[in-house]
Amino acid sequence: MADSDDTAALPAPAARQPRNPLHGLTLEAIVTALAAHYGWAGLAERMPVRCFSHEPSVASSLKFLRKTPWARDKVEALYLFMLRERRRGVQ
Repeated sequence: MADSDDTAALPAPAARQPRNPLHGLTLEAIVTALAAHYGWAGLAERMPVRCFSHEPSVASSLKFLRKTPWARDKVEALYLFMLRERRRGVQ
């Protein structure tokens, strides 16, 4: 009887999402990739938020983005745009 209780508590395995480029990426990986590609000044220019313009760091950006859904959506959209531009060969 204990076996059935243990298996009921296990989370279901995550579904594969081959067409979702954000699947499996952490917000930290996204911010790090954007900062490496655009630089902090470039990020602040594209998204005028304080975490990118005033003493920018990955930690402060993560703290802000985790609390602010609209900003996280914009960062994810910018990351997807960056991936599309890379595929097209535009730097």
